[in-house]
Amino acid sequence: MHKWTFILLIAASLTSVGHAVAQEPAPEVESAQPRVTLDADNIFVNENENSVIAEGNVEAKYEGRVLRADRLIYDRNTDRVRAIGNVVIIDVDGSENYADEIETDSSLSDGYAIGYSTRLPDGGLAIAESAVRSSDGYNALDKIVYTSCELCEENDTPTWALRARRAVLNEEAQMMSYRDAVLEIAGVPVLYFPYFAHPDPTSERRSGLLPPDFGTSSKLGVFYEQPYYWAISPYSDLTIAPKVMGNVNPLVEFQARKRFWSGAVSANFSVTREREFDSDGEKSGESEWRGHLFADGGFVIRPGWRWGFAAEQVSDDLYTRRYDIDGENDKRGLYAGQPRYLLNQLFTQGQGTDWYVESALLTFETNREGDSDARLPRALPLMFGERLFDYGDYGTLAVTGSTAILERELGVDSYRASAGADWSTTRVLPGGVLFNPFAEGRYDYYQLDNTPSGVDSVTRGAASFGTRLSYPLYRPGEIIDILIEPEAMVAYGTAGTNDPDIPIEDSLFYELDETSLFEANAASGYDTYEGGSKASLGASVTARWKNGMSISALAGRRWRDTSDPVFDVGSNLDGTVSDWVAGLTADFGNPLKLETRVRLDDDSLALNRIDARINSNIWRLRTRARYYSISGDVTSSGFSDEGIELSTDFKITDNYYLLYSLNRDISGRSNASGRISDPSDIRQTLGVAYEDDCSRFEIFFERSEARDRDLGPEDSIKFRFALKTLGDFGSSDVD
Repeated sequence: MHKWTFILLIAASLTSVGHAVAQEPAPEVESAQPRVTLDADNIFVNENENSVIAEGNVEAKYEGRVLRADRLIYDRNTDRVRAIGNVVIIDVDGSENYADEIETDSSLSDGYAIGYSTRLPDGGLAIAESAVRSSDGYNALDKIVYTSCELCEENDTPTWALRARRAVLNEEAQMMSYRDAVLEIAGVPVLYFPYFAHPDPTSERRSGLLPPDFGTSSKLGVFYEQPYYWAISPYSDLTIAPKVMGNVNPLVEFQARKRFWSGAVSANFSVTREREFDSDGEKSGESEWRGHLFADGGFVIRPGWRWGFAAEQVSDDLYTRRYDIDGENDKRGLYAGQPRYLLNQLFTQGQGTDWYVESALLTFETNREGDSDARLPRALPLMFGERLFDYGDYGTLAVTGSTAILERELGVDSYRASAGADWSTTRVLPGGVLFNPFAEGRYDYYQLDNTPSGVDSVTRGAASFGTRLSYPLYRPGEIIDILIEPEAMVAYGTAGTNDPDIPIEDSLFYELDETSLFEANAASGYDTYEGGSKASLGASVTARWKNGMSISALAGRRWRDTSDPVFDVGSNLDGTVSDWVAGLTADFGNPLKLETRVRLDDDSLALNRIDARINSNIWRLRTRARYYSISGDVTSSGFSDEGIELSTDFKITDNYYLLYSLNRDISGRSNASGRISDPSDIRQTLGVAYEDDCSRFEIFFERSEARDRDLGPEDSIKFRFALKTLGDFGSSDVD
């Protein structure tokens, strides 16, 4: 009803037509308002009834809006406009309004429509027996039906529809309210609401209830969570989500956000009072206040500079897993945390066109069984800075500085300061050979406490210089272009750079692969340095088809003149020669994408590690899969690991899908002495889904063998459904 505005201008235009019949033509004057274009088979003035009438294919246009009807009448006495027969109003936003008859006064303060319906730009369709607009700003629709499903025929039953006895739009409050509303699925009533309301879609943020989350869990029992969104101000809001559960006491979760002129903060936290409980909801221990807090914020200090923080806290190790709370491993702040570890940080960061600097205070807490917070470091602080100098033909020089102050309650405390420089340039030699000389140097100072040897300080100077050589060979073709590039690296550096008293903190889990094969110093971080003389040899091949498909591969290995005992077998830098490393990427567009990385034994070429990922969409089958395997011969623990991750859906018909996913430990845990644990399915799901143009429904069974102390294994039945324009309902994280 609120989109009939331009009918007033039509009425004004028709009034002008009536005056023009009775008066002499007046001199042309530029109109103060845009004109209404009225077209019809017949337009005439009924002097007896003092009305203007347009009949037959009536079409009125005004500033992009269009009104069509069989007949249009403007009554000068009552100052009212009627459009009769097959009325269609097309608004500038693309929405379409239909009615058998529309009547309103020229001020649009009141009016009505009979047989009213509207098609919204987002695809929604609303049909009402009648629509009434009153002078106090209330618009009412009686016996309304709303759906976003396409209806091809008059008797089609939509997948879902919302029916209500009455719907009212309060223009002043910008709120829509419904009486006796029923949600129908395939024509069958499934939910009844005596009353509910929501903001007008054209309004700004408004407070109100959000879609609920409900379901059942072996831990929690039957549960229902009802979020309420509170729009506190244009710059802040709060979501309050009380959750009642059949097996345990209620919990309340909060999501608060606030924006300032220079930045924003957000916090997610919850609170409950309950005992500990296992996967079956069996309780133990004392009742305590429990909760969690995940918060972060960032602020601009000045152009190029900002500061921020991130906080992660839980009352007990398994709190988020017991209550299915998301967000534990989300990236907050400058640094990303590790699974089952909590990271708190306060940082500053600056960046320009040729410089970068950052500083951060970090603390860690563990949620893992057997770990102790006392052995985790506190970084007070970490600092890094870099300045680039571009000398044109003479290359680029990068000067860096770094500090790390790490303290523990139990273990070695270390205080490191480092300064370094890295220079490189590129030349093209005769014949097309790329010549890339480089040089780098670094000085490290460590002050140590509580070392086993009693050493309290260590200094180290390390440097390398050398060159990289590559020879790109390019062969264009009518169908396929091929690029082959052999590459080599030779470097000479200081030997014996790694002191056994230096604690290894920042490169514990580093492994040489094809991405770092041609680096002068292949070691990661600051605590280790690959000294001595070294060389790498490899080659890359790339094939690109004219239709966009491509295949690329890189393989090679690395040599050193001496062995450094600080590098273990897992790093692939132990001994004097590395394993063969290779990477393959194949992109055939939507049907198939493949990415594989392998590590082959340097003597026997046995497969020591493989990580293969496949995304495919062939015919009716869509699959995402990953296979990984690592031999115990190249792990510091001596344990082998092999597994598969699979997620697939098969399109049975145009609307029905079969869903399946699997996360399986194929080998169990084993080493040279034998098997420690048996293979098992970590998680497996099987389900079906229905999807059409306006909805998606899913239901599936899940079995989880994952264990963490008194949690697991678990069985569950999950469901989820989404209705276009209304939102998602159901439980996405239930076990």
